Amino acid sequence: MPDHQIYSLGDVELQSGAVLPDARLAYATDGALNAAADNAVLLPTFYTGNHRRNRGFFGAGRALDPRRHFIISVNLFGNGVSSSPSNSPPPAAAADFPRVTLRDNIHCQHRLLTEHLGVRRLALVAGWSMAGCQAFHWASQYPDMVDAILPFCASARTSTHNWVFLEGVKAALQADRAFNGGRYAADAPPVAGLKAFARVYAGWAYSQTFYRDQLYRQLGFDSAEELLVDWENDHLQWDANDLLAKLWSWQAADISDNEVHRRDFPAALAAIRARTVIIACSDDLYFPPADNAIEAGRIPDAELRVYDSPWGHCAASPGADPGFTQLLDHTITELLAR
Repeated sequence: MPDHQIYSLGDVELQSGAVLPDARLAYATDGALNAAADNAVLLPTFYTGNHRRNRGFFGAGRALDPRRHFIISVNLFGNGVSSSPSNSPPPAAAADFPRVTLRDNIHCQHRLLTEHLGVRRLALVAGWSMAGCQAFHWASQYPDMVDAILPFCASARTSTHNWVFLEGVKAALQADRAFNGGRYAADAPPVAGLKAFARVYAGWAYSQTFYRDQLYRQLGFDSAEELLVDWENDHLQWDANDLLAKLWSWQAADISDNEVHRRDFPAALAAIRARTVIIACSDDLYFPPADNAIEAGRIPDAELRVYDSPWGHCAASPGADPGFTQLLDHTITELLAR
């Protein structure tokens, strides 16, 4: 029995003007919407995440508890569960999958919540990495619907340095001759490219201190090479075109890139009315605290909290760091109590 549901959106016109035919959003819910309809919490998914991995952010006795909250996990387009290159029929299959922005994702998530689930207000939108990027987008696109946001290890706009990092992993994947412009056979994936993608990615996921102090031993690896092999094996489970579809969405992320704000980034941040706490990791190489400080300074009454950890971006991975989990739950409790 599937652990998620599918909401069919029909043909969706994207921000680019292209059409995603027969678009489908995969989602899971935990808990129930209360009579006052004020307990809905949205958890979008992160880059290599899905609704199942989101369950590491909530549970009985946690700050987000299905006994009190209606928790909605929505899968990103391109993650292999919602409409993606790997599961869409022609003319949107594989390399022909259209480019989808985070604005497109949030627009379709809004339809799911309002047309299908009966949600009119969100008590909180929270998430790690690309999920946190979506939290910023939600507060900017639907300011009257969102009470609070908690993006962690995320940004409101992908920085140039972040874009360059993603160009590197993309180039490593596409350099594999078997990739063939994204037109590889299902039974002949670009194995070398996926392994190269994983190896480059692992150098950014953790900090320099993590590797210098051999903290990978705490994960059960005797060497950095063993860690890299584990990353290779994990990425071999992914479809290459799916990885690249989401990567493009990440690279293009910008809450001001729309018809309302017209790339006026300070104005887009100033328009956020949700209670906002941003959590950064001191050693995050994707989303450094300095970038988040600029965002927090432009969002009315926003607060930036920096978690000191050599685990870098992965400090916030579900269940990875008990200290981060404690900070996350404490912050969620504060936001929901205000």
